[in-house]
Amino acid sequence: MQKPEAGCGAAIRDSMGRLLLIQRLREPEAGAWGLPGGKIDFGERAAETARREIAEELGIEIEILYLACIAETIDAGDGRHWIAPVYEARITSGEPRNAEPEKHGGWGWFDPHALPANLTTPVKSYLSALGTECTAQ
Repeated sequence: MQKPEAGCGAAIRDSMGRLLLIQRLREPEAGAWGLPGGKIDFGERAAETARREIAEELGIEIEILYLACIAETIDAGDGRHWIAPVYEARITSGEPRNAEPEKHGGWGWFDPHALPANLTTPVKSYLSALGTECTAQ
């Protein structure tokens, strides 16, 4: 019997309000632009997972500000069901870089009104929770 799995992510904005996104190379949603984050390990709190995963992926330290929404991704290319808290966060140290090129095609800052066309479900859930209308390029 399959069961839902838990992941998490963080919506990180810069001083101009742009959103930090990474391009996924692996399923679920391979090729899409998403929020940094990852799978929650047993016994690890979701907010701690977000901090750890983002340090591993982008080489930055973040501060979790608040829970923005809960994203749910069902069979987006991997046959699995993911439930993921999405936190609003800010960078406290470091400059983003692609520290895991085997997992991510790149990263970038994007204006919420000029986002890439292919967005992951958690990005869409986050934008919906904010009531933000986004325009894909």
